Amino acid sequence: MNYTLIKDFIDLLQEFETEVQACPDLYPGTIQGFKAWISDKDNNKQQDHSEEPYWEGKENGRTPESAISTLLVHLNRYAKTYSKSAISDSEFSTQEDFIYLINLKAFGEMSKMALIKKNIHDKPVGMLIIARLLRQGLIEQTDSDLDKRSKLIRITERGLLILENQMEKIRQATHIVAGNLNYHEKMELIRILNKLDRFHYPIFSRNINSDQLINTVYDEYTFKDS
Repeated sequence: MNYTLIKDFIDLLQEFETEVQACPDLYPGTIQGFKAWISDKDNNKQQDHSEEPYWEGKENGRTPESAISTLLVHLNRYAKTYSKSAISDSEFSTQEDFIYLINLKAFGEMSKMALIKKNIHDKPVGMLIIARLLRQGLIEQTDSDLDKRSKLIRITERGLLILENQMEKIRQATHIVAGNLNYHEKMELIRILNKLDRFHYPIFSRNINSDQLINTVYDEYTFKDS
């Protein structure tokens, strides 16, 4: 029996458990989480040996965090312009309209708040979108069997028809957003964005007041260069 290999594995497992305890939202304490953590470590090691990319303002001391934040904002705006084109000849007012319908089609009926949270919206914004879709007859609401005070939202037959009529253009828009990335780059981007999403979603779900948000997150998490 290779005891050295066993010891190395145990040491690696202890390192994983330490990181999970320090930041439990990034990786679940499961074999799947352990495998994702191992994969991230290997990718980070490979990237450490690769040439550091250039970003605008780097020579003047601009941080990579600033560049990441700006690029994400830019990409969101690009995506919105393509989405606007995809629905220009439809009954949809915004890209949020068809994203709400896509979620209802994919995941089935759900409460208003569950639908709003799945789309990473504040309650007032989400309620306006739901109200608009209800007026258009693209969704309908029923009383919940579990909680009569709660309403369940589901997509209507008309909503399915309107969505299907627009799906080809929506798919074209998503292909354009992915741009000139090859398959490997797409998979790597999904991995990185999933990691960021797993970090941010639990924070978003807590509905921390804006005036306390940054201080709360900085107090609870350790931010350091990896």
